[in-house]
Amino acid sequence: DLAPDAETTPEPTTLPDEEATAVLIVEDHADVRRYLREHLQADYQVIEAKDGLEGMEVAREAIPDLVISDVMMPGQDGYALCAALKTDEKTSHIPVILLTARAGEEDTLTGLETGADDYLLKPFHAKELQVRVRNLIEQRRALRRRFLREGMMRPKEVTVTSLDDQFLQKVMTTIEARLADERFSVEELSHEVNMTPRHLHRKLRALTGKTPVQLIRFVRLSRARQLLEQRAGTVSEIAYQVGFSNLSYFARVFREEFGKLPSEI
Repeated sequence: DLAPDAETTPEPTTLPDEEATAVLIVEDHADVRRYLREHLQADYQVIEAKDGLEGMEVAREAIPDLVISDVMMPGQDGYALCAALKTDEKTSHIPVILLTARAGEEDTLTGLETGADDYLLKPFHAKELQVRVRNLIEQRRALRRRFLREGMMRPKEVTVTSLDDQFLQKVMTTIEARLADERFSVEELSHEVNMTPRHLHRKLRALTGKTPVQLIRFVRLSRARQLLEQRAGTVSEIAYQVGFSNLSYFARVFREEFGKLPSEI
């Protein structure tokens, strides 16, 4: 078994670009971190931590798109890290892959109980790692598309089943309550849901595929379309009702979103 390399510490943590797909590696062996990084950095922005406690701190700050964590680590192990990630509103949406040298049923159940999304049994091939990572990230993208298709405009009808559902319901309810206020900002939304604008950006992009600005506009436009279909007022009345005072701008962004003018609905 390899001993942790006490002399080699992780690369300095840099916050991922807001639009980057970031992977956080949490592993106490420097050579394993290096192996993982070398096989992922061509496709993802890789950030690192050397144990569970540091991993949680980095995850809460960076909001990565995926976490890969060893199970056996000094201090906080991978199970504890996974449980902490899945019960923190900032990080609950992040998929987790656990690396383990043990393949016992009890170990697998422990990981699943803490919310792990996948396992990699050591030793593993680089190709298997890359496929597992890509599949999990693609699954999240599929969930985003489903959310945009099915759940975006029905927050009150969505059954709250997880921290992520609760968070999205809070975001949607907050936006809905301020639809008529054209000055409603990302900063105000961030304050209402108790996150920094940057954390909100990373989390909403992960959950919905949209930035806060895009999501607010999408909710306004979707509500406008719903009202237009219900013949609930004139185009100008409905535009004002959902926070647009500039009718030409409203018509332009409506057509960009739905492919037709408000008057054609």
